[in-house]
Amino acid sequence: MTTYAVGTGIRQPAVAGAFYPAQQERLLQMLVSFLEAASPPRLEGVRALISPHAGYIYSGPIAAYGYRLLMMQETRPRRIYLLGPAHRVWVRGVAAGTYAAFRTPLGDVPVDVVHLDRILSAATLIHALPVAHRDEHCLEVQLPFLQVVYDGDVPPIVPLLFGDVDPIAVARELAPFIGPDDLIVVSSDLSHYYPYERARALDTAFLQALLDGDVAGVARGEACGQLPILTLMTLAEARGWQPHLLDYRNSGDTAGDHRQVVGYASVAYTAGGER
Repeated sequence: MTTYAVGTGIRQPAVAGAFYPAQQERLLQMLVSFLEAASPPRLEGVRALISPHAGYIYSGPIAAYGYRLLMMQETRPRRIYLLGPAHRVWVRGVAAGTYAAFRTPLGDVPVDVVHLDRILSAATLIHALPVAHRDEHCLEVQLPFLQVVYDGDVPPIVPLLFGDVDPIAVARELAPFIGPDDLIVVSSDLSHYYPYERARALDTAFLQALLDGDVAGVARGEACGQLPILTLMTLAEARGWQPHLLDYRNSGDTAGDHRQVVGYASVAYTAGGER
């Protein structure tokens, strides 16, 4: 079994020029336009986001709702857990991106290597597997938004990709490491490649289950990030966080073709009386 040192090397951008512009100025202009157009409700105490991860022309306007809300928060997080599904590499358990930093056209985002090492030393389901992150898009597309939100000074990240794993068990392993000043960002799209109205029906049912805290309903639904969403729901229920739907649209709304669409939602979890 290969052993990986935590904090080794820079994870290079894999989808710059495809999912989003590779040119710094064009990327900034696109992000600013999305963020200026977003109008989320004014919510305090944001502890987690669910954010889509398609190409920016499709999902960027929806993702901007969650990130605009982060810009409205009075305090910045100590660290950011990035949770998403492994699309490119089969993973047993959860793959940790054990790099020193993740690079985008806007600069480098540091990994919290000390904290990640603590998690890896204690966990049984989370393993160092940087190769799973090398070509993966779902976490990468969140990073430029975070770089704009935090003006280039992003809190260190804990990048985790979910494979074949029990999400409730992952929540138990992560819970001791997630502090009151940490933020969780789950990267997920919703239903894939249904006709427009069918997609809306499926996504509406999924999102209602999410808002109701119905774990079984979410487990029956369709989302590529279903497992990290279930982990987030488990953590949220234990800590008294409340979900809020900020925006829902699909690629038929943003790109125009209604024949086969992909669903996107932006959801925020806020702390009430945190337990």
